Amino acid sequence: MKNFFEAIASLFEELLLVPYNILTDIELQSWWVANFMSLFFMAIGLAAGVYWILQLRSFDKNEEENKDTSAHSFL
Repeated sequence: MKNFFEAIASLFEELLLVPYNILTDIELQSWWVANFMSLFFMAIGLAAGVYWILQLRSFDKNEEENKDTSAHSFL
């Protein structure tokens, strides 16, 4: 059983987490390059949030939402 858990640890440390080890090495040279993926995912989240808010506003302007208190079972 011990070998099984050591194999899982080895899989994560030597294969699956290699990109993060590379990013920690790059951070010493350039902060922007090391944090590119974080900034990329933050930009995607921001774009999705803006799109969602714009869609909510368009539905609110068209009065398509049923705002009756019995319209939703959770209300």
